[in-house]
Amino acid sequence: MNDPGRQDEDRKNFHGTGNDGFACGHCSREVLPLVQGSYRNHCPACLWSKHVDVVPGDRGSDCGGLMEPVKLTGSSASGWKVLQCCTACGFERANRVVLDDPRQPDCWDTLVALGAENS
Repeated sequence: MNDPGRQDEDRKNFHGTGNDGFACGHCSREVLPLVQGSYRNHCPACLWSKHVDVVPGDRGSDCGGLMEPVKLTGSSASGWKVLQCCTACGFERANRVVLDDPRQPDCWDTLVALGAENS
């Protein structure tokens, strides 16, 4: 299993762009860039994403498989994350939940359902 955490040592040296809108490869919803400028990598409606990053935000992966949300981790104190697993290569990564974006926050009902599946 790959380390689902952030790769902070690699990440701090990354200076690219990546806060781009995209169409969800799972549900086809149009996903807007985050207002605060961070890197959105998952659909706020279904929580799926596409395996495009080696380091979060770099868009350097050649895999391109869909990343299925498999588990909700964390807490309200430490912050919630969605663990995703690539359906093509098995790569796993945890991504922060986005609840404070004024245009497209992550769907609370979808997060609750994912959490209930794992309890």
